[in-house]
Amino acid sequence: MHIRYASIKVNPVIIFFFYFTNALKRESGSYMKNHFTNLLFLYIVFISSHCCFAQTSELSRISVKGNKFVTADGNVIIFRGLDASDPNKLAKEGHWNKEYFQEMKNWGANITRFPVHPVAWREQGKDSYIKLIDQGITWAKELGMYVIIDWHSIGNLCTEMYQSDMYETTQKETFEFWRTMAKQYKDNTTVAFFELFNEPTIYNGQLGQCSWTEWKGLMEETIGIIRAHGATTVPLVAGFNWAYDLKPVASDPINAEGIGYVSHPYPMKREKPWEKQWTEDWGFAAEKYPLILTEIGFCGPDDRGAHIPVISDESYGDAITKYCRDRGISYTVWVFDPNWSPMLFTDWKFTPTRQGKYFKNALKTK
Repeated sequence: MHIRYASIKVNPVIIFFFYFTNALKRESGSYMKNHFTNLLFLYIVFISSHCCFAQTSELSRISVKGNKFVTADGNVIIFRGLDASDPNKLAKEGHWNKEYFQEMKNWGANITRFPVHPVAWREQGKDSYIKLIDQGITWAKELGMYVIIDWHSIGNLCTEMYQSDMYETTQKETFEFWRTMAKQYKDNTTVAFFELFNEPTIYNGQLGQCSWTEWKGLMEETIGIIRAHGATTVPLVAGFNWAYDLKPVASDPINAEGIGYVSHPYPMKREKPWEKQWTEDWGFAAEKYPLILTEIGFCGPDDRGAHIPVISDESYGDAITKYCRDRGISYTVWVFDPNWSPMLFTDWKFTPTRQGKYFKNALKTK
């Protein structure tokens, strides 16, 4: 990852100290005092410059080149990260803080994802929720991690029918949300991605119908609104079947430049062996477009929170990480929380779960 470093501004106190110690040396003539004061001066310069760096360094702007995500200088970057739980939830529980972000960094993440549930967005109100996002972006930036902002709804945006109440939204609210995000973060290089809609699904017709043409139109409209407000942040587009299936992209891709695609290939979406089916369903897209799996993960059948489609074992972890590594595909793991499943840790001492142990090691080894 390329980081653009800010210039170091020396504190006036240091300049004063320099003159003071020089005067002291002239008066005393003592070698030991000279040596001590010189060392002390260099130490203070180091501390001051280090603090200045932490406060002013900027992450490099992420964009799209061919089928890769790249930094401002054209270097390819592959993301390996962790999905936060909703900032609103974490703030209520007293865990939306730098310690939480530091732990993600300790696990090896270079990106984190903020899932903003529509119900939480309305509950907090725009201004209050933006403050939460701002805090998170600041902590991520200080630790050298990028951010995905995710409109975390599950359902059919065409009919405005959803899997549960927490995902309820409207087309207008969705457009307004992205208009707000574009205006707020268009100049913020820490925010690498706007994930436009978490998991589109018609739920086997239970949520009504929505064709790829209709979905594509909604996504292109959203991207147009973002771009019209001057944001070059990379939009991420998911397909149907709870963000698993990207097959329509092969013949009818989104008509927009500088975007990426998303899949959530949980283990029970297909039977073993997975790899051939993954390639047919979504992996093919990585040959032409940048691809990031913004949710992967597993838990055992007897683990707390076990549910379809996440039940599996470490063989899934081996398969999905190798698949991504071999093809240069980015991913983030769901979910860095002790309550939502499949959880990555069990308590607020960040004790890893079964999948937590697996992915903590995977993130560190890349």
